[in-house]
Amino acid sequence: LAVLTVRSGAWQQGLLVYAVSCLAAAILLVAALVMLLLPRYASWRRAVAARALLTLPGTLLFLSILGGGDYPPIHDITTDPDDTLVFSAAEQQRGPNANSLDTDPDTLRQQRESYPDLQTLASSTAFDAVFDAALQVAADMGWDVYLQDRNAGIIEAVATTAIMGFRDDVIIRVRTNADGSLVDIRSVSRVGVSDMGANAARIRAFQQALRERGI
Repeated sequence: LAVLTVRSGAWQQGLLVYAVSCLAAAILLVAALVMLLLPRYASWRRAVAARALLTLPGTLLFLSILGGGDYPPIHDITTDPDDTLVFSAAEQQRGPNANSLDTDPDTLRQQRESYPDLQTLASSTAFDAVFDAALQVAADMGWDVYLQDRNAGIIEAVATTAIMGFRDDVIIRVRTNADGSLVDIRSVSRVGVSDMGANAARIRAFQQALRERGI
């Protein structure tokens, strides 16, 4: 139900249903464990244990929600906070209630503190080969590219999460330098406050895929 609600566009209500369902699963698991320990329910232990197993996925999801406190309350991540990549086509792809694409100094500060490993990818490979590789990696990762401008070195795409169908916009910038090429990427969630590390993980995966291609 939560997944269908989020995918319908009512993401706030969907997340509420999701959180309540996960909480209910956690409560039921605790109740089942208590029943397993009480002698009076000895004859029911097999049935209770079987039902307890059904609550495990929801309980694990509930714990992952609680673990969101380890991530900063931001949803806009870039490899170049000093020269942030600017979307040109994403605004037309996003709904009227989507998060802003404007850069925020406080968000950049929190990113520097939380994700210091996210940096520009420097490569000795020539521009065209890097641009082609970036396009291919985007396709391999299942992103839908809605803008590619080789002259500007810009690629824009949308990444859709597998279960909930959340959409995050991604921009890739490829530039030349004296040693070859520089690759930067920015990933921004369309909805929500904290992305629970999803955008940073996406950027790391993209950079790793480029490295595996010898970029």
